[in-house]
Amino acid sequence: MPFHTAVRPLTVDDATLAAHLEHADAAALLMTVAHLTGDLSLLDSWSDPQGWLSLPRAQTEEQTRAARALALRVLARHRDGGSVPPPPPDPETLRRITTWAMGRDTAGLLPLLAEEIVPPDADPRAPRWTADELTPGPGMRVAIVGAGMSGLLAAHRLAQAGVPFVVYEKNDDVGGTWYENRYPGCRVDVPSHLYSYSFAIRTDWPDHFCTQPELHRYFSEFAKKHGLYEHIRFGTEVRSAHWDEESAGWALTLRTSDGGTETTAAEVLVSAVGQLNRPSLPDLPGRETFTGPAFHSARWDHSVDLRGKRVAVIGTGASAFQFIPELAGTASELVVLQRTPPWLRPTPHYHAPVTESGRWLLEHVPYYAAWYRFWLFAPGLHGVLENWIVDPDYPPTERAVSAGNERVRAVLARHIEEQVADTPELLPKVLPRYPVGAKRVLRDDGSWIRTLKRDDVRLVDERIERITPTGVVTADGTEHTVDVIVYGTGFEASRFLTPMRVTGRGGLDLHEAWGGSARAYLGLTVPGFPNLFCLYGPNTNLSGQGGSIFYFSECGVSYVLDALRLLLTEGHRSLDVREDVFREFNERLDEANRARAWGWSSVSNWVMDRAAGRTAQNWPFTAQEYWEQTRRVRPEEYELS
Repeated sequence: MPFHTAVRPLTVDDATLAAHLEHADAAALLMTVAHLTGDLSLLDSWSDPQGWLSLPRAQTEEQTRAARALALRVLARHRDGGSVPPPPPDPETLRRITTWAMGRDTAGLLPLLAEEIVPPDADPRAPRWTADELTPGPGMRVAIVGAGMSGLLAAHRLAQAGVPFVVYEKNDDVGGTWYENRYPGCRVDVPSHLYSYSFAIRTDWPDHFCTQPELHRYFSEFAKKHGLYEHIRFGTEVRSAHWDEESAGWALTLRTSDGGTETTAAEVLVSAVGQLNRPSLPDLPGRETFTGPAFHSARWDHSVDLRGKRVAVIGTGASAFQFIPELAGTASELVVLQRTPPWLRPTPHYHAPVTESGRWLLEHVPYYAAWYRFWLFAPGLHGVLENWIVDPDYPPTERAVSAGNERVRAVLARHIEEQVADTPELLPKVLPRYPVGAKRVLRDDGSWIRTLKRDDVRLVDERIERITPTGVVTADGTEHTVDVIVYGTGFEASRFLTPMRVTGRGGLDLHEAWGGSARAYLGLTVPGFPNLFCLYGPNTNLSGQGGSIFYFSECGVSYVLDALRLLLTEGHRSLDVREDVFREFNERLDEANRARAWGWSSVSNWVMDRAAGRTAQNWPFTAQEYWEQTRRVRPEEYELS
């Protein structure tokens, strides 16, 4: 697995280069050529790229051929000139190219974008200080809970800054959710080339949307490359954390792999347990009475042979959407029990491999990997979230919450209707009756509805009444007799930090303070719990912004490192977010979430707590705003002691 650390020189002849360019993304290629030549006028003659739903791109075939011919001439000159890569784009070049790509002036985004379009060996977000430079001596110790994506990132940044740390991981390897979820068909639904740390890009992804083994391998190789394994205690679960005012630190109780108990301490506690690590099983009468094998997709029982079995799948969310097509044809009968159908986003290449030429271009064409990654990132910066915002003057309904939302609905509805033209009786069951964005939109290459059309698959949208020893009874009185039940019912996403018990100042219990609905300032800090930081914490889940949770975690870790810098520089022992700052932030956040499709619609979803009237998951603002608010800690927002 080569991480992209240097562009390889161009040595192939024109014919070979032209053959590789046939596999280039036209928009990314144009941006690369404009950057390499400095001739930004060439973009003016091309059709504006489309946004989130654009497949294929807006360019005509004639334009695409002309773009490849232009790129061939430019890259041949680059090769003949010694393959010397240019510097990153200057601000005006960056603004012109990204404005063309996004269809709006990007002047306000330039500081953020300047961190993205960089040489492959650059790491603009790395700490520019070390603990010894600021405070020579023992310094402070950091305990990180979890060795998934956020935990490994925090560990790497702390290592760069020379801050001592230990990572406690309950599993026996790194990867978090990409270690635990091993169900058939498990893959990422964010493009592989975007789903990585910005400073550790991989150019040899085998698929456009890679499978679980490849993703786990990425995290494992990252940890090996940066020497993180030696800092991780596997098979160790943090059971409790207690703030000790006298020592200004956290006292931790650990459960070890042999079942024993240990205690340890750290000045700073970083929770990197995420949101999607505790499977949720539905509260259905009789669930425990079923006599056959039954398991959750996140705890897949690979010892159960499903060949020739009658299998019921409860749920049609993101995980079930992936494994149900894999089970069809293996099981003798597949009963799919659906509460609400998902909206489907057309993605013809969802299961497609990346061509050899596609990988070659990423490795050999200077800045092509950066511009391709930006092209995947751009809709999350502008274009998606805007369509989920409720327009009170529209007026909003359970069909659509705005004119833009209605336009997206029309595209997605047509995508579904075309697939069931030959089976119109299926349409009422697969066409959602809620606004797009109120639930997670799933990527689709047609395999989902093809599966539902099979003779050995039955889609049931009747409400489940109870589980029996032999199957599932629905509200119409039908008992669906099956041999195996698979629960694709998601996670207890709102139960942050469970089952760990966390007590702060004055013995305040974190879960009691939250009252069942977690809150944090910027998803990171909670008043009364000094030196505690949550990564992928409350209200940092994406709903169309930023492209991938890697982006939000990089922002969050930058904030944590700046908080440590502040403590070390100023000689403080702890920082605790002010109650008024925390309260005002969450009031603004809750108001915005209520004005988004997921908060406005009454449809059931995994992010909204209808009883509490809020979500502890979603970030309702732009990715740019999160980046801006997490670049630096504002000392005036904290009590420093």
